[in-house]
Amino acid sequence: MQNPDFLSMYQQLIASPSISALDESLNMSNLSTINLLASWCENLGFNIEITELTSAPGKYNLLAKRGEGDGGLMLAGHTDTVPFDDSRWSQDPFNLTIKDNKLYGLGTIDMKGFFSFVLEAISQLDTAKQTAPILILATADEETTMAGAQEIAKHPTLKPERCIIGEPTDMTPVFMHKGHMTSAIRIIGRSGHSSDPERGLNAIEIMHTVIAKLLQLKEKIKNKYSIEDFAIPYPTLNLGHIHGGDNANRICGCCELHIDIRPLPGLSIQELQLLLLNSIKSINDEYPNSVSVIDMHEPIPAFNGVKDSALVSLAEKISGEKAVAVNYCTEAPFIQQLGCETIVLGPGSIKQAHQPDEYLAMEKITPSQQIITQLIKSCCFE
Repeated sequence: MQNPDFLSMYQQLIASPSISALDESLNMSNLSTINLLASWCENLGFNIEITELTSAPGKYNLLAKRGEGDGGLMLAGHTDTVPFDDSRWSQDPFNLTIKDNKLYGLGTIDMKGFFSFVLEAISQLDTAKQTAPILILATADEETTMAGAQEIAKHPTLKPERCIIGEPTDMTPVFMHKGHMTSAIRIIGRSGHSSDPERGLNAIEIMHTVIAKLLQLKEKIKNKYSIEDFAIPYPTLNLGHIHGGDNANRICGCCELHIDIRPLPGLSIQELQLLLLNSIKSINDEYPNSVSVIDMHEPIPAFNGVKDSALVSLAEKISGEKAVAVNYCTEAPFIQQLGCETIVLGPGSIKQAHQPDEYLAMEKITPSQQIITQLIKSCCFE
């Protein structure tokens, strides 16, 4: 049985909804997408391993391998997409639409489409000339908890030599990126009638003091840590969402702030968490047990690759682009734990990720396909 052609694979992947979300009303299984990929990989002679996540029942990883032994090249991506706002899409998110020389659909570049490029490339190479293992990894829940990548990092026998993660980089190699930590700062005060302030403890007023401390921390980490490879060379701290209170004539009993921090390589999650806790310690000393810091998801460490590794050099040569550092994060720090040289490189622009009418420009297809094919050929074929 032959695999479907490139656009047919693309269409079927887009038509298989696999949204991951912390809101359970939006959250979906990715099994239909995994099964599609598994069938196509089997047709190309791969051995298949499908694993349900222990931390997320109903979500699955796929590991496909062709070739014996350790080493070789792993091509990795996630099967899930972000949720979408139907009112802001002019196309059907689950129907691959070709219009204005663009391929529209949810996941066209972030990042289901990458699997179509990979499978098309492998189908065009001579199996008899394969000299090293080829592995295809498809993970679950990258857009939320990265549980799929965290579980694959503990795989007992998976030992590729190299890994390419196909996030949308416009085929520019990425050797380093920032981490991601989202925290809720929750203030529990004491509600009461606004006419008698001393009988309550206003959580909004305490949050005012907390925010002042956080802005000091923002400047502290900005001035202390810097890596010039990044366009924004310092860690960032964003005050993203705040809510509290329920009525003007009532002392606010609870207030919550959500913050986003992007640490650089060299600033560990543990150190950052300690800096955050220390910044508000004096407030908790003054108002015992009033301030809590809660991780809203498992923090994602920064990815610190090797700028002059063999894989980076090969990707630079084939793509014609110098490797860069980026501010967003991927599964790379978890995949890297397998001991493989790791880069991020894939078709499409990150500017389209998580946007309404997500698309891949069709003029990018042929050059992207050529680069991916040449990388696989250089790593795994004579």
